[in-house]
Amino acid sequence: MRTTAGIIGALVCALVLATSAWAGGVIKIGVVFPMTGPAAVYGQNGLKGLKLAVEHRPKVLGKKVELVVADNKSDKVEASNAANRVIQRDHVVAVIGALTSSNSLATAPVCEKAHVPMISPWATNPMVTQGRKYVFRVCFIDPFQGKVAANFAWKKLGARTAAIMIDISQDYCVGIASFFERAFKALGGKILIKTHYNTGDQDFSAQLSAIKAAGPDIIYVPGYFTEDALIARQARELGLKQVLLSGDAAQAPELIKIGGKAVEGLYLTTHFDEKGVTTDSGRYFVKAYRARYSEAPDSVSALSYDAYNVLLNAIERAGTTNAEKVVAELEKTKNFPGVTGVLSLVNHNAIKPAVVLKVEGGKFVYVATVNP
Repeated sequence: MRTTAGIIGALVCALVLATSAWAGGVIKIGVVFPMTGPAAVYGQNGLKGLKLAVEHRPKVLGKKVELVVADNKSDKVEASNAANRVIQRDHVVAVIGALTSSNSLATAPVCEKAHVPMISPWATNPMVTQGRKYVFRVCFIDPFQGKVAANFAWKKLGARTAAIMIDISQDYCVGIASFFERAFKALGGKILIKTHYNTGDQDFSAQLSAIKAAGPDIIYVPGYFTEDALIARQARELGLKQVLLSGDAAQAPELIKIGGKAVEGLYLTTHFDEKGVTTDSGRYFVKAYRARYSEAPDSVSALSYDAYNVLLNAIERAGTTNAEKVVAELEKTKNFPGVTGVLSLVNHNAIKPAVVLKVEGGKFVYVATVNP
C-alpha cells in the first residue's frame, strides 16, 4: 500500500510537471522513437507523420504544441532512459511512443510510475497496456492481427499446414506467432514446424532446410523487414516456393530493397494503405503527406498522426493537461475518424480494421481490409 505521504508526493510531482509543461504558453509532448539503430526507419517515418500532424494542428487549449524527440536507439534500456529524460528533464504532459512492442514494454512502466499518459502508435503486443492506467495505443493488438493472418492463410491461400519462423528476441514476433498458431489450429490447420532466430542473424539456412523437409503449405514469418527479406532470399535460393506471410513490421520499403525478387508474392497484415482509406481525414492525410514528402505514407506515419490527434482531442475535451482528466477522456474515445480508419479505445486498445497487402511488381499492393 502507498502511504498518505507517498500519495501526496505523487500528486505534487504531477502538478509540478503539468505546470512546467505549460510554462511560456507551450504544451510539451514527448516523442520516444527509434531515430537510430535497426528500427530507425520506423522512427523516421513516424516522425514525418507527427510533424505533419503538428502542421495541421499546431495548438491545443490555445497553446502551441512542442514535440520533444528522444531517440531510444532501437534499444529497450535506451527506451526507458529516453522516457525518463523527457518526463523529468523536459516535463512533458504526455508521451507518444515507443513504436516497437519491446521498446514500448520498456517505456510503459516509466510513464505509469510518473503518472504521464502514453500513447503508442504501433506497439501491438497485448502486454503493453495490460493492467496499466496511463498507457494506451491507437493500433490493433496481436490477437486480432494473428487471427486475420490465420483466416487469410486458410480461406484465401488455401493453406492447411504451416511453418512458423519466430524472432525470439522480439516480444512482438513471439506474441503474434503464438496468436497465429492458436487461430490457425482452431480453423483445423496444422503447424508442421517452428524454428527460431534472433534479430541481426544473417544465416537462416538451417531453419529453412528443416522447413523444406517438413513441406508446409505456407511459411509464416512475422518478423522485421531486414530478417524477413534475408529469409525470403535464402528460402528461394534453397528452392522453397511456398507463399511467405508476415505481419505489420514488414511494411517498409527496405523489405523490397533488400529482398528484391525474392519477396515478390509475400503477403502481410498491417494497419494502413492509401488505397484502403475509408475516412475523409485519411484522404486528407494521404494528399498532404504526398505533397509534403513526395512519397506514399506507411502505417507508422499514419498511426503516429492518429496518436497525436487522439491525444490532442482528449486534452481538448478535458480542458486541461491534468493527467487524470486526460486519461479519463482517452478512455472515452469512441468512433474517432482516424486516418487509419474509425477507431475506438476499449481497455486502452484500439478496435479498428486491419489491412492485407501483397508485394507485387516491386511495390506493396492493397489486397483487402478486414474489419474487427
